[in-house]
Amino acid sequence: MKLTYRCIRAAIMAGVIALAPVIAAAQNRDYPNRSIRMVVPFAPGGGTDIVGRLLAESLGTALGTSVVVDNRPGGGSTVGTAIVARATPDGYTVLLNTLDLAASPSLFKKLPYDPLRDFLPVSLVAEQPNLMVVHPSLPAKTLKEFSAYAQANPGKLTYGSSGVGTVTHLATELLLMGIQRSMIHVPYKGIGPAVTAQLGNETTMLISTFASALPYVKTGRLRALGVTALSRASLLPDVPTVAEAGVPGYEFTVWYGLVVPAGTPRPIVDRLNKETVAQLNTASVQQRFDAQGLNVTPSTSAHYVDKLKSETKKWATAAQVAKIQPE
Repeated sequence: MKLTYRCIRAAIMAGVIALAPVIAAAQNRDYPNRSIRMVVPFAPGGGTDIVGRLLAESLGTALGTSVVVDNRPGGGSTVGTAIVARATPDGYTVLLNTLDLAASPSLFKKLPYDPLRDFLPVSLVAEQPNLMVVHPSLPAKTLKEFSAYAQANPGKLTYGSSGVGTVTHLATELLLMGIQRSMIHVPYKGIGPAVTAQLGNETTMLISTFASALPYVKTGRLRALGVTALSRASLLPDVPTVAEAGVPGYEFTVWYGLVVPAGTPRPIVDRLNKETVAQLNTASVQQRFDAQGLNVTPSTSAHYVDKLKSETKKWATAAQVAKIQPE
């Protein structure tokens, strides 16, 4: 009986192993057959949230299912990112990440994930410049005047960011180093709350994503002193670049991408890439992104892998230059 049982068990196991690829292939063909969760590791209202919602709507239509945005702010994007790193790699949990994914190894001593090991890049999505903004009540109307104002008020001025260790934190420190000034850092749980604080004149200055600050600059509720890209923004042609305004060579653009947990079947990654790229190449989606000051940047998965590696090295160098110690 023992021999028979062992033989039967071995036969069943062999059958299961033989059927596994068939079952997996069938599941991949049926993908997606339920809603997809898109984790955005920042609070609602920020640039990442805006990009995520724009992509979720168009991608859901293309895939024939709902793509639900799940905002999980905290820890300079690490809280939401860790959720996706631990998620089942089946294509039903995706991460709309920013360049924080590449910068985080240089800003945190211990991360609950490895950006290069624990994720599979799907496609780059978009990029945008940032804006250096102040409350309109501030007497400074140019970067040069702001620098003079900061010099005249040492230890009194503050700047907001999307959190300790985020790229807005690092980018602001680089700008302050460029004008040889110092300010008090006030971190928030995302750029949305930081913009709200700036609107309330709770902080002196903020480097905000273009999409988050543009509506308020247009209505006069915020004043833009500089664009962080190397060229001026078409939507704000009269606002000089930070490099033009007094910090030669300064550049800070935010890029966004879509990744899934490592181990996600390649057919699912390829399907997500195909539909993401197709949607980003449509005129209607491009117009919606353009209206937010965003440039679409569809890519192959391999190109995104290279981008992530090069950006990780770039921000490691920037953190060293700015003398920011990992926390």
